[in-house]
Amino acid sequence: MKKIFGKTFSATLLLIISACNNTPVDEDEFNNSKYYNPVIAHNCADPSVIDDRDRTGYFYSYSTQNGTSGASDCVYLPIYRSKDLVTWEYIADAFGEDRPQWREDSRMWAPDINYINGKYILYYAAGLWDAPQWSASGVAVSNSPTGPFEDQGMLIGYENTGVKNSIDPNFIDTGEGKYLFWGSFGANSGIWAIELTNDGLAIKAGAKKTFIGANNMEGVYIHKHSNGYYYAFTSKGLCCEGKESTYHIVVARSKNILGPYVSPAGEPLTNEGYSYTILQSSEDKLFTGTGHNAEIITDDSGQDWMPYHAYWAENGYNGRCMNIDKVFWDENGWPYFKGKTSSSSDESPKWTK
Repeated sequence: MKKIFGKTFSATLLLIISACNNTPVDEDEFNNSKYYNPVIAHNCADPSVIDDRDRTGYFYSYSTQNGTSGASDCVYLPIYRSKDLVTWEYIADAFGEDRPQWREDSRMWAPDINYINGKYILYYAAGLWDAPQWSASGVAVSNSPTGPFEDQGMLIGYENTGVKNSIDPNFIDTGEGKYLFWGSFGANSGIWAIELTNDGLAIKAGAKKTFIGANNMEGVYIHKHSNGYYYAFTSKGLCCEGKESTYHIVVARSKNILGPYVSPAGEPLTNEGYSYTILQSSEDKLFTGTGHNAEIITDDSGQDWMPYHAYWAENGYNGRCMNIDKVFWDENGWPYFKGKTSSSSDESPKWTK
């Protein structure tokens, strides 16, 4: 049975709806409906979103394993689809019980979906909660965004990079080269980058890793903006403590894909005390642990939106739900959110198709 996850209209009740409210308005041909966070109102941690409308007509979201390995209801790598970024439908498990286990007893974490050279390339973390030094990341390939994905094995790990806790992979194509960013908490970890082969499936021969961010950061996402800067969004704080989670998003930028990435004041992202925060838990703790953002999606009116995960008071902080929020840019080219906390909007993302 397919499940529909939609808009929340009550402060106390979770309503799950299947209708996509996307009726154009007369004056501007865009939809004008409101939306309410969360847009996926149950566990959907570490999301990655691809705009696949030109090929399949949908956005697709991929997220961390939902459930305990071996349990009958475990979804090892959930895939959802949406027409509007607001109403989401669960449609598939990218791997199912035949998930890659080249790292024995690992869990499927933090996927990153991309369309490269006519193929859907899925990067994923093989996570080991009790032995994070051996956590690593792999890559899989499919002709369809819903799979089946054919695993290609480990891409990065301690064995070939010397970086422990090699999770949270993020791919970016600069037009001049293809790069993978990755990394997490702990000694001999942090945020790193390395150049890949043109197909995105292997480390480029002779490529050397570059240190990007301090070892108390994870969940990196690199965004190339129209102003010529690369922006590194990363998460700091406690990721997984429900109401007490302190996860928050910081950002730095560079003209060079390999950095150095710095704050508006020139502070390098490699500093453990880096503090240029743009999104954090709300004071009333309606949403906590706001972090591990996905790709920035631009709607048809030119407005940017960012998906990310957060714990939600209205479901008892049971799992990290997926929210979306508007991304604004100041006169100096720095991104920000209204109030630095999660919110819902007076209008949804605008689409004409």
